[in-house]
Amino acid sequence: MKSKNLSEKILRSIRSNGFNYIELDSVIETNHIVQRSGESFRKLIFSFIDHTGKELCLRPDLTIASCLRYLDKKLKVKEKIYYSGEAYRKSQNRKDSIIINQIGFEIFGSKNEKNDDKQIIATALKSLANISYVSGTLKIGNIEIFNLLISKLDIPKRWKLRLLRHFFREKYFNDLLKRLETNSDVDPTIVEVDKKRYQKMLKENQQRIIAGRSIEEILTRFNNKIKDPRRTSRGKKVSKIIKDFLKINCPISQAAARLNVFFKKNKINLRVDQNYFPVSKNKIAKLKVEFSTSFGRQLEYYTGMVFKVDIKNKYKNINIINGGRYNNLISDLGSKKQVPAVGAAINII
Repeated sequence: MKSKNLSEKILRSIRSNGFNYIELDSVIETNHIVQRSGESFRKLIFSFIDHTGKELCLRPDLTIASCLRYLDKKLKVKEKIYYSGEAYRKSQNRKDSIIINQIGFEIFGSKNEKNDDKQIIATALKSLANISYVSGTLKIGNIEIFNLLISKLDIPKRWKLRLLRHFFREKYFNDLLKRLETNSDVDPTIVEVDKKRYQKMLKENQQRIIAGRSIEEILTRFNNKIKDPRRTSRGKKVSKIIKDFLKINCPISQAAARLNVFFKKNKINLRVDQNYFPVSKNKIAKLKVEFSTSFGRQLEYYTGMVFKVDIKNKYKNINIINGGRYNNLISDLGSKKQVPAVGAAINII
């Protein structure tokens, strides 16, 4: 009864901020989850085959179910929605419940992203006022800043794509940094063969066509490969820049200053204004507000601002709210156009 009363209070609070209630499907196609999260996620879901041979599963995530609804309805307008219900997910820890009770709220299709980010956090904090707790932390990150940093680094494009793709797999990402430091993915034998071919072709007619390209074009590619910027010393430098970036953790009011000092020190052509962040105060009610560059790696579909609220009551620490921006999720699920999206979920305790 206590949880039911709490849910009703939170739902009223969200509704008062202009969000409209919707119902979500409890069963979705498994491939929507596996394609988005990888085959390894399959072991965490409850799936079955229907009479047509299609693999379905109980929704392990309310956000994906909500995005599928938006996609299926072919909506093209701004929509502010909220919902409540259960998500079903297996856990390796037997003490964890397989049923997660959540209330979610989202804004789809709006171009005023910074304002929407602020509204989602404000709605989350207003809802939190219904919950009794002693203290807590609002942690904010931003995946977009990491992506911009990687785009500015002096490494080949394929390395940039690798690092961006695997940022959410922390252990593998760290292994990639080690490979970058040691240049271990380059085969020195192949490089030497290329150098010999390069010297030989310099003496040939530069306009002669081989496999659809002139020798001049081929030599340009060889030249780039021979002068590959992934020398060990440069790889170590780039790896250190990334590691130092991911160590930045500070009160939110210092976020822009800390980032700009870092960019200037490492000669990165980036600058961040403090207004870029959805919150500026270091303390909101009983919550400390922190910024962290490494936060936001728990879900691959985040693309921009991310946040979570952890609270402490008389008995334990609780992760109560998680949210962020996921502009690519609806297009990843099948939309031909990118749809701006931001939202949050409250775990009902």
